[in-house]
Amino acid sequence: MMKKVLAVLLLLSTLSYAQMFEKGNLGLGIAIGSGSVTVGTDTQNYVLAGVSFDYYIADNMSVGLGYLGWFGATPSLHQVTLPVHYYIPLDEKFRPYAGAFLRETFASEGYEDYESYGVKAGLAVALSKNAYLGAALVQEYYGNCTWQKECSQSYPEIVISFMF
Repeated sequence: MMKKVLAVLLLLSTLSYAQMFEKGNLGLGIAIGSGSVTVGTDTQNYVLAGVSFDYYIADNMSVGLGYLGWFGATPSLHQVTLPVHYYIPLDEKFRPYAGAFLRETFASEGYEDYESYGVKAGLAVALSKNAYLGAALVQEYYGNCTWQKECSQSYPEIVISFMF
């Protein structure tokens, strides 16, 4: 199955165009995954689902707004993120990128809301003239870590984005 997915991604990447990172374009990202949060000595496992929108304010530079919900454990978490990304125009199909973000997390069940900020570096691979797959390493720092085990963390991020 994995070989078929990789083969389809490889074939789609041959259809790429550089125009997807041009000023005025809109991007729609979809996030689905899993995550965990350690509260004291208890680790909670979650299912994650979200959506993000990006607007290219200049060629290769986007600003956006994203939502990510953490479901299936207590507390439930709802995150609103304001990201900015710059895609380095080295190649039409492969674009290294860097980004930064601010995030507000709203927690249910009487837990405190908290803010965080971070940076990321990754690679966007064009799948077609209207879509790319991005993979990045993220470093996130928490402004208030009273109920979290750590005040920062690193994690991988995989994004599929569709351009309009």
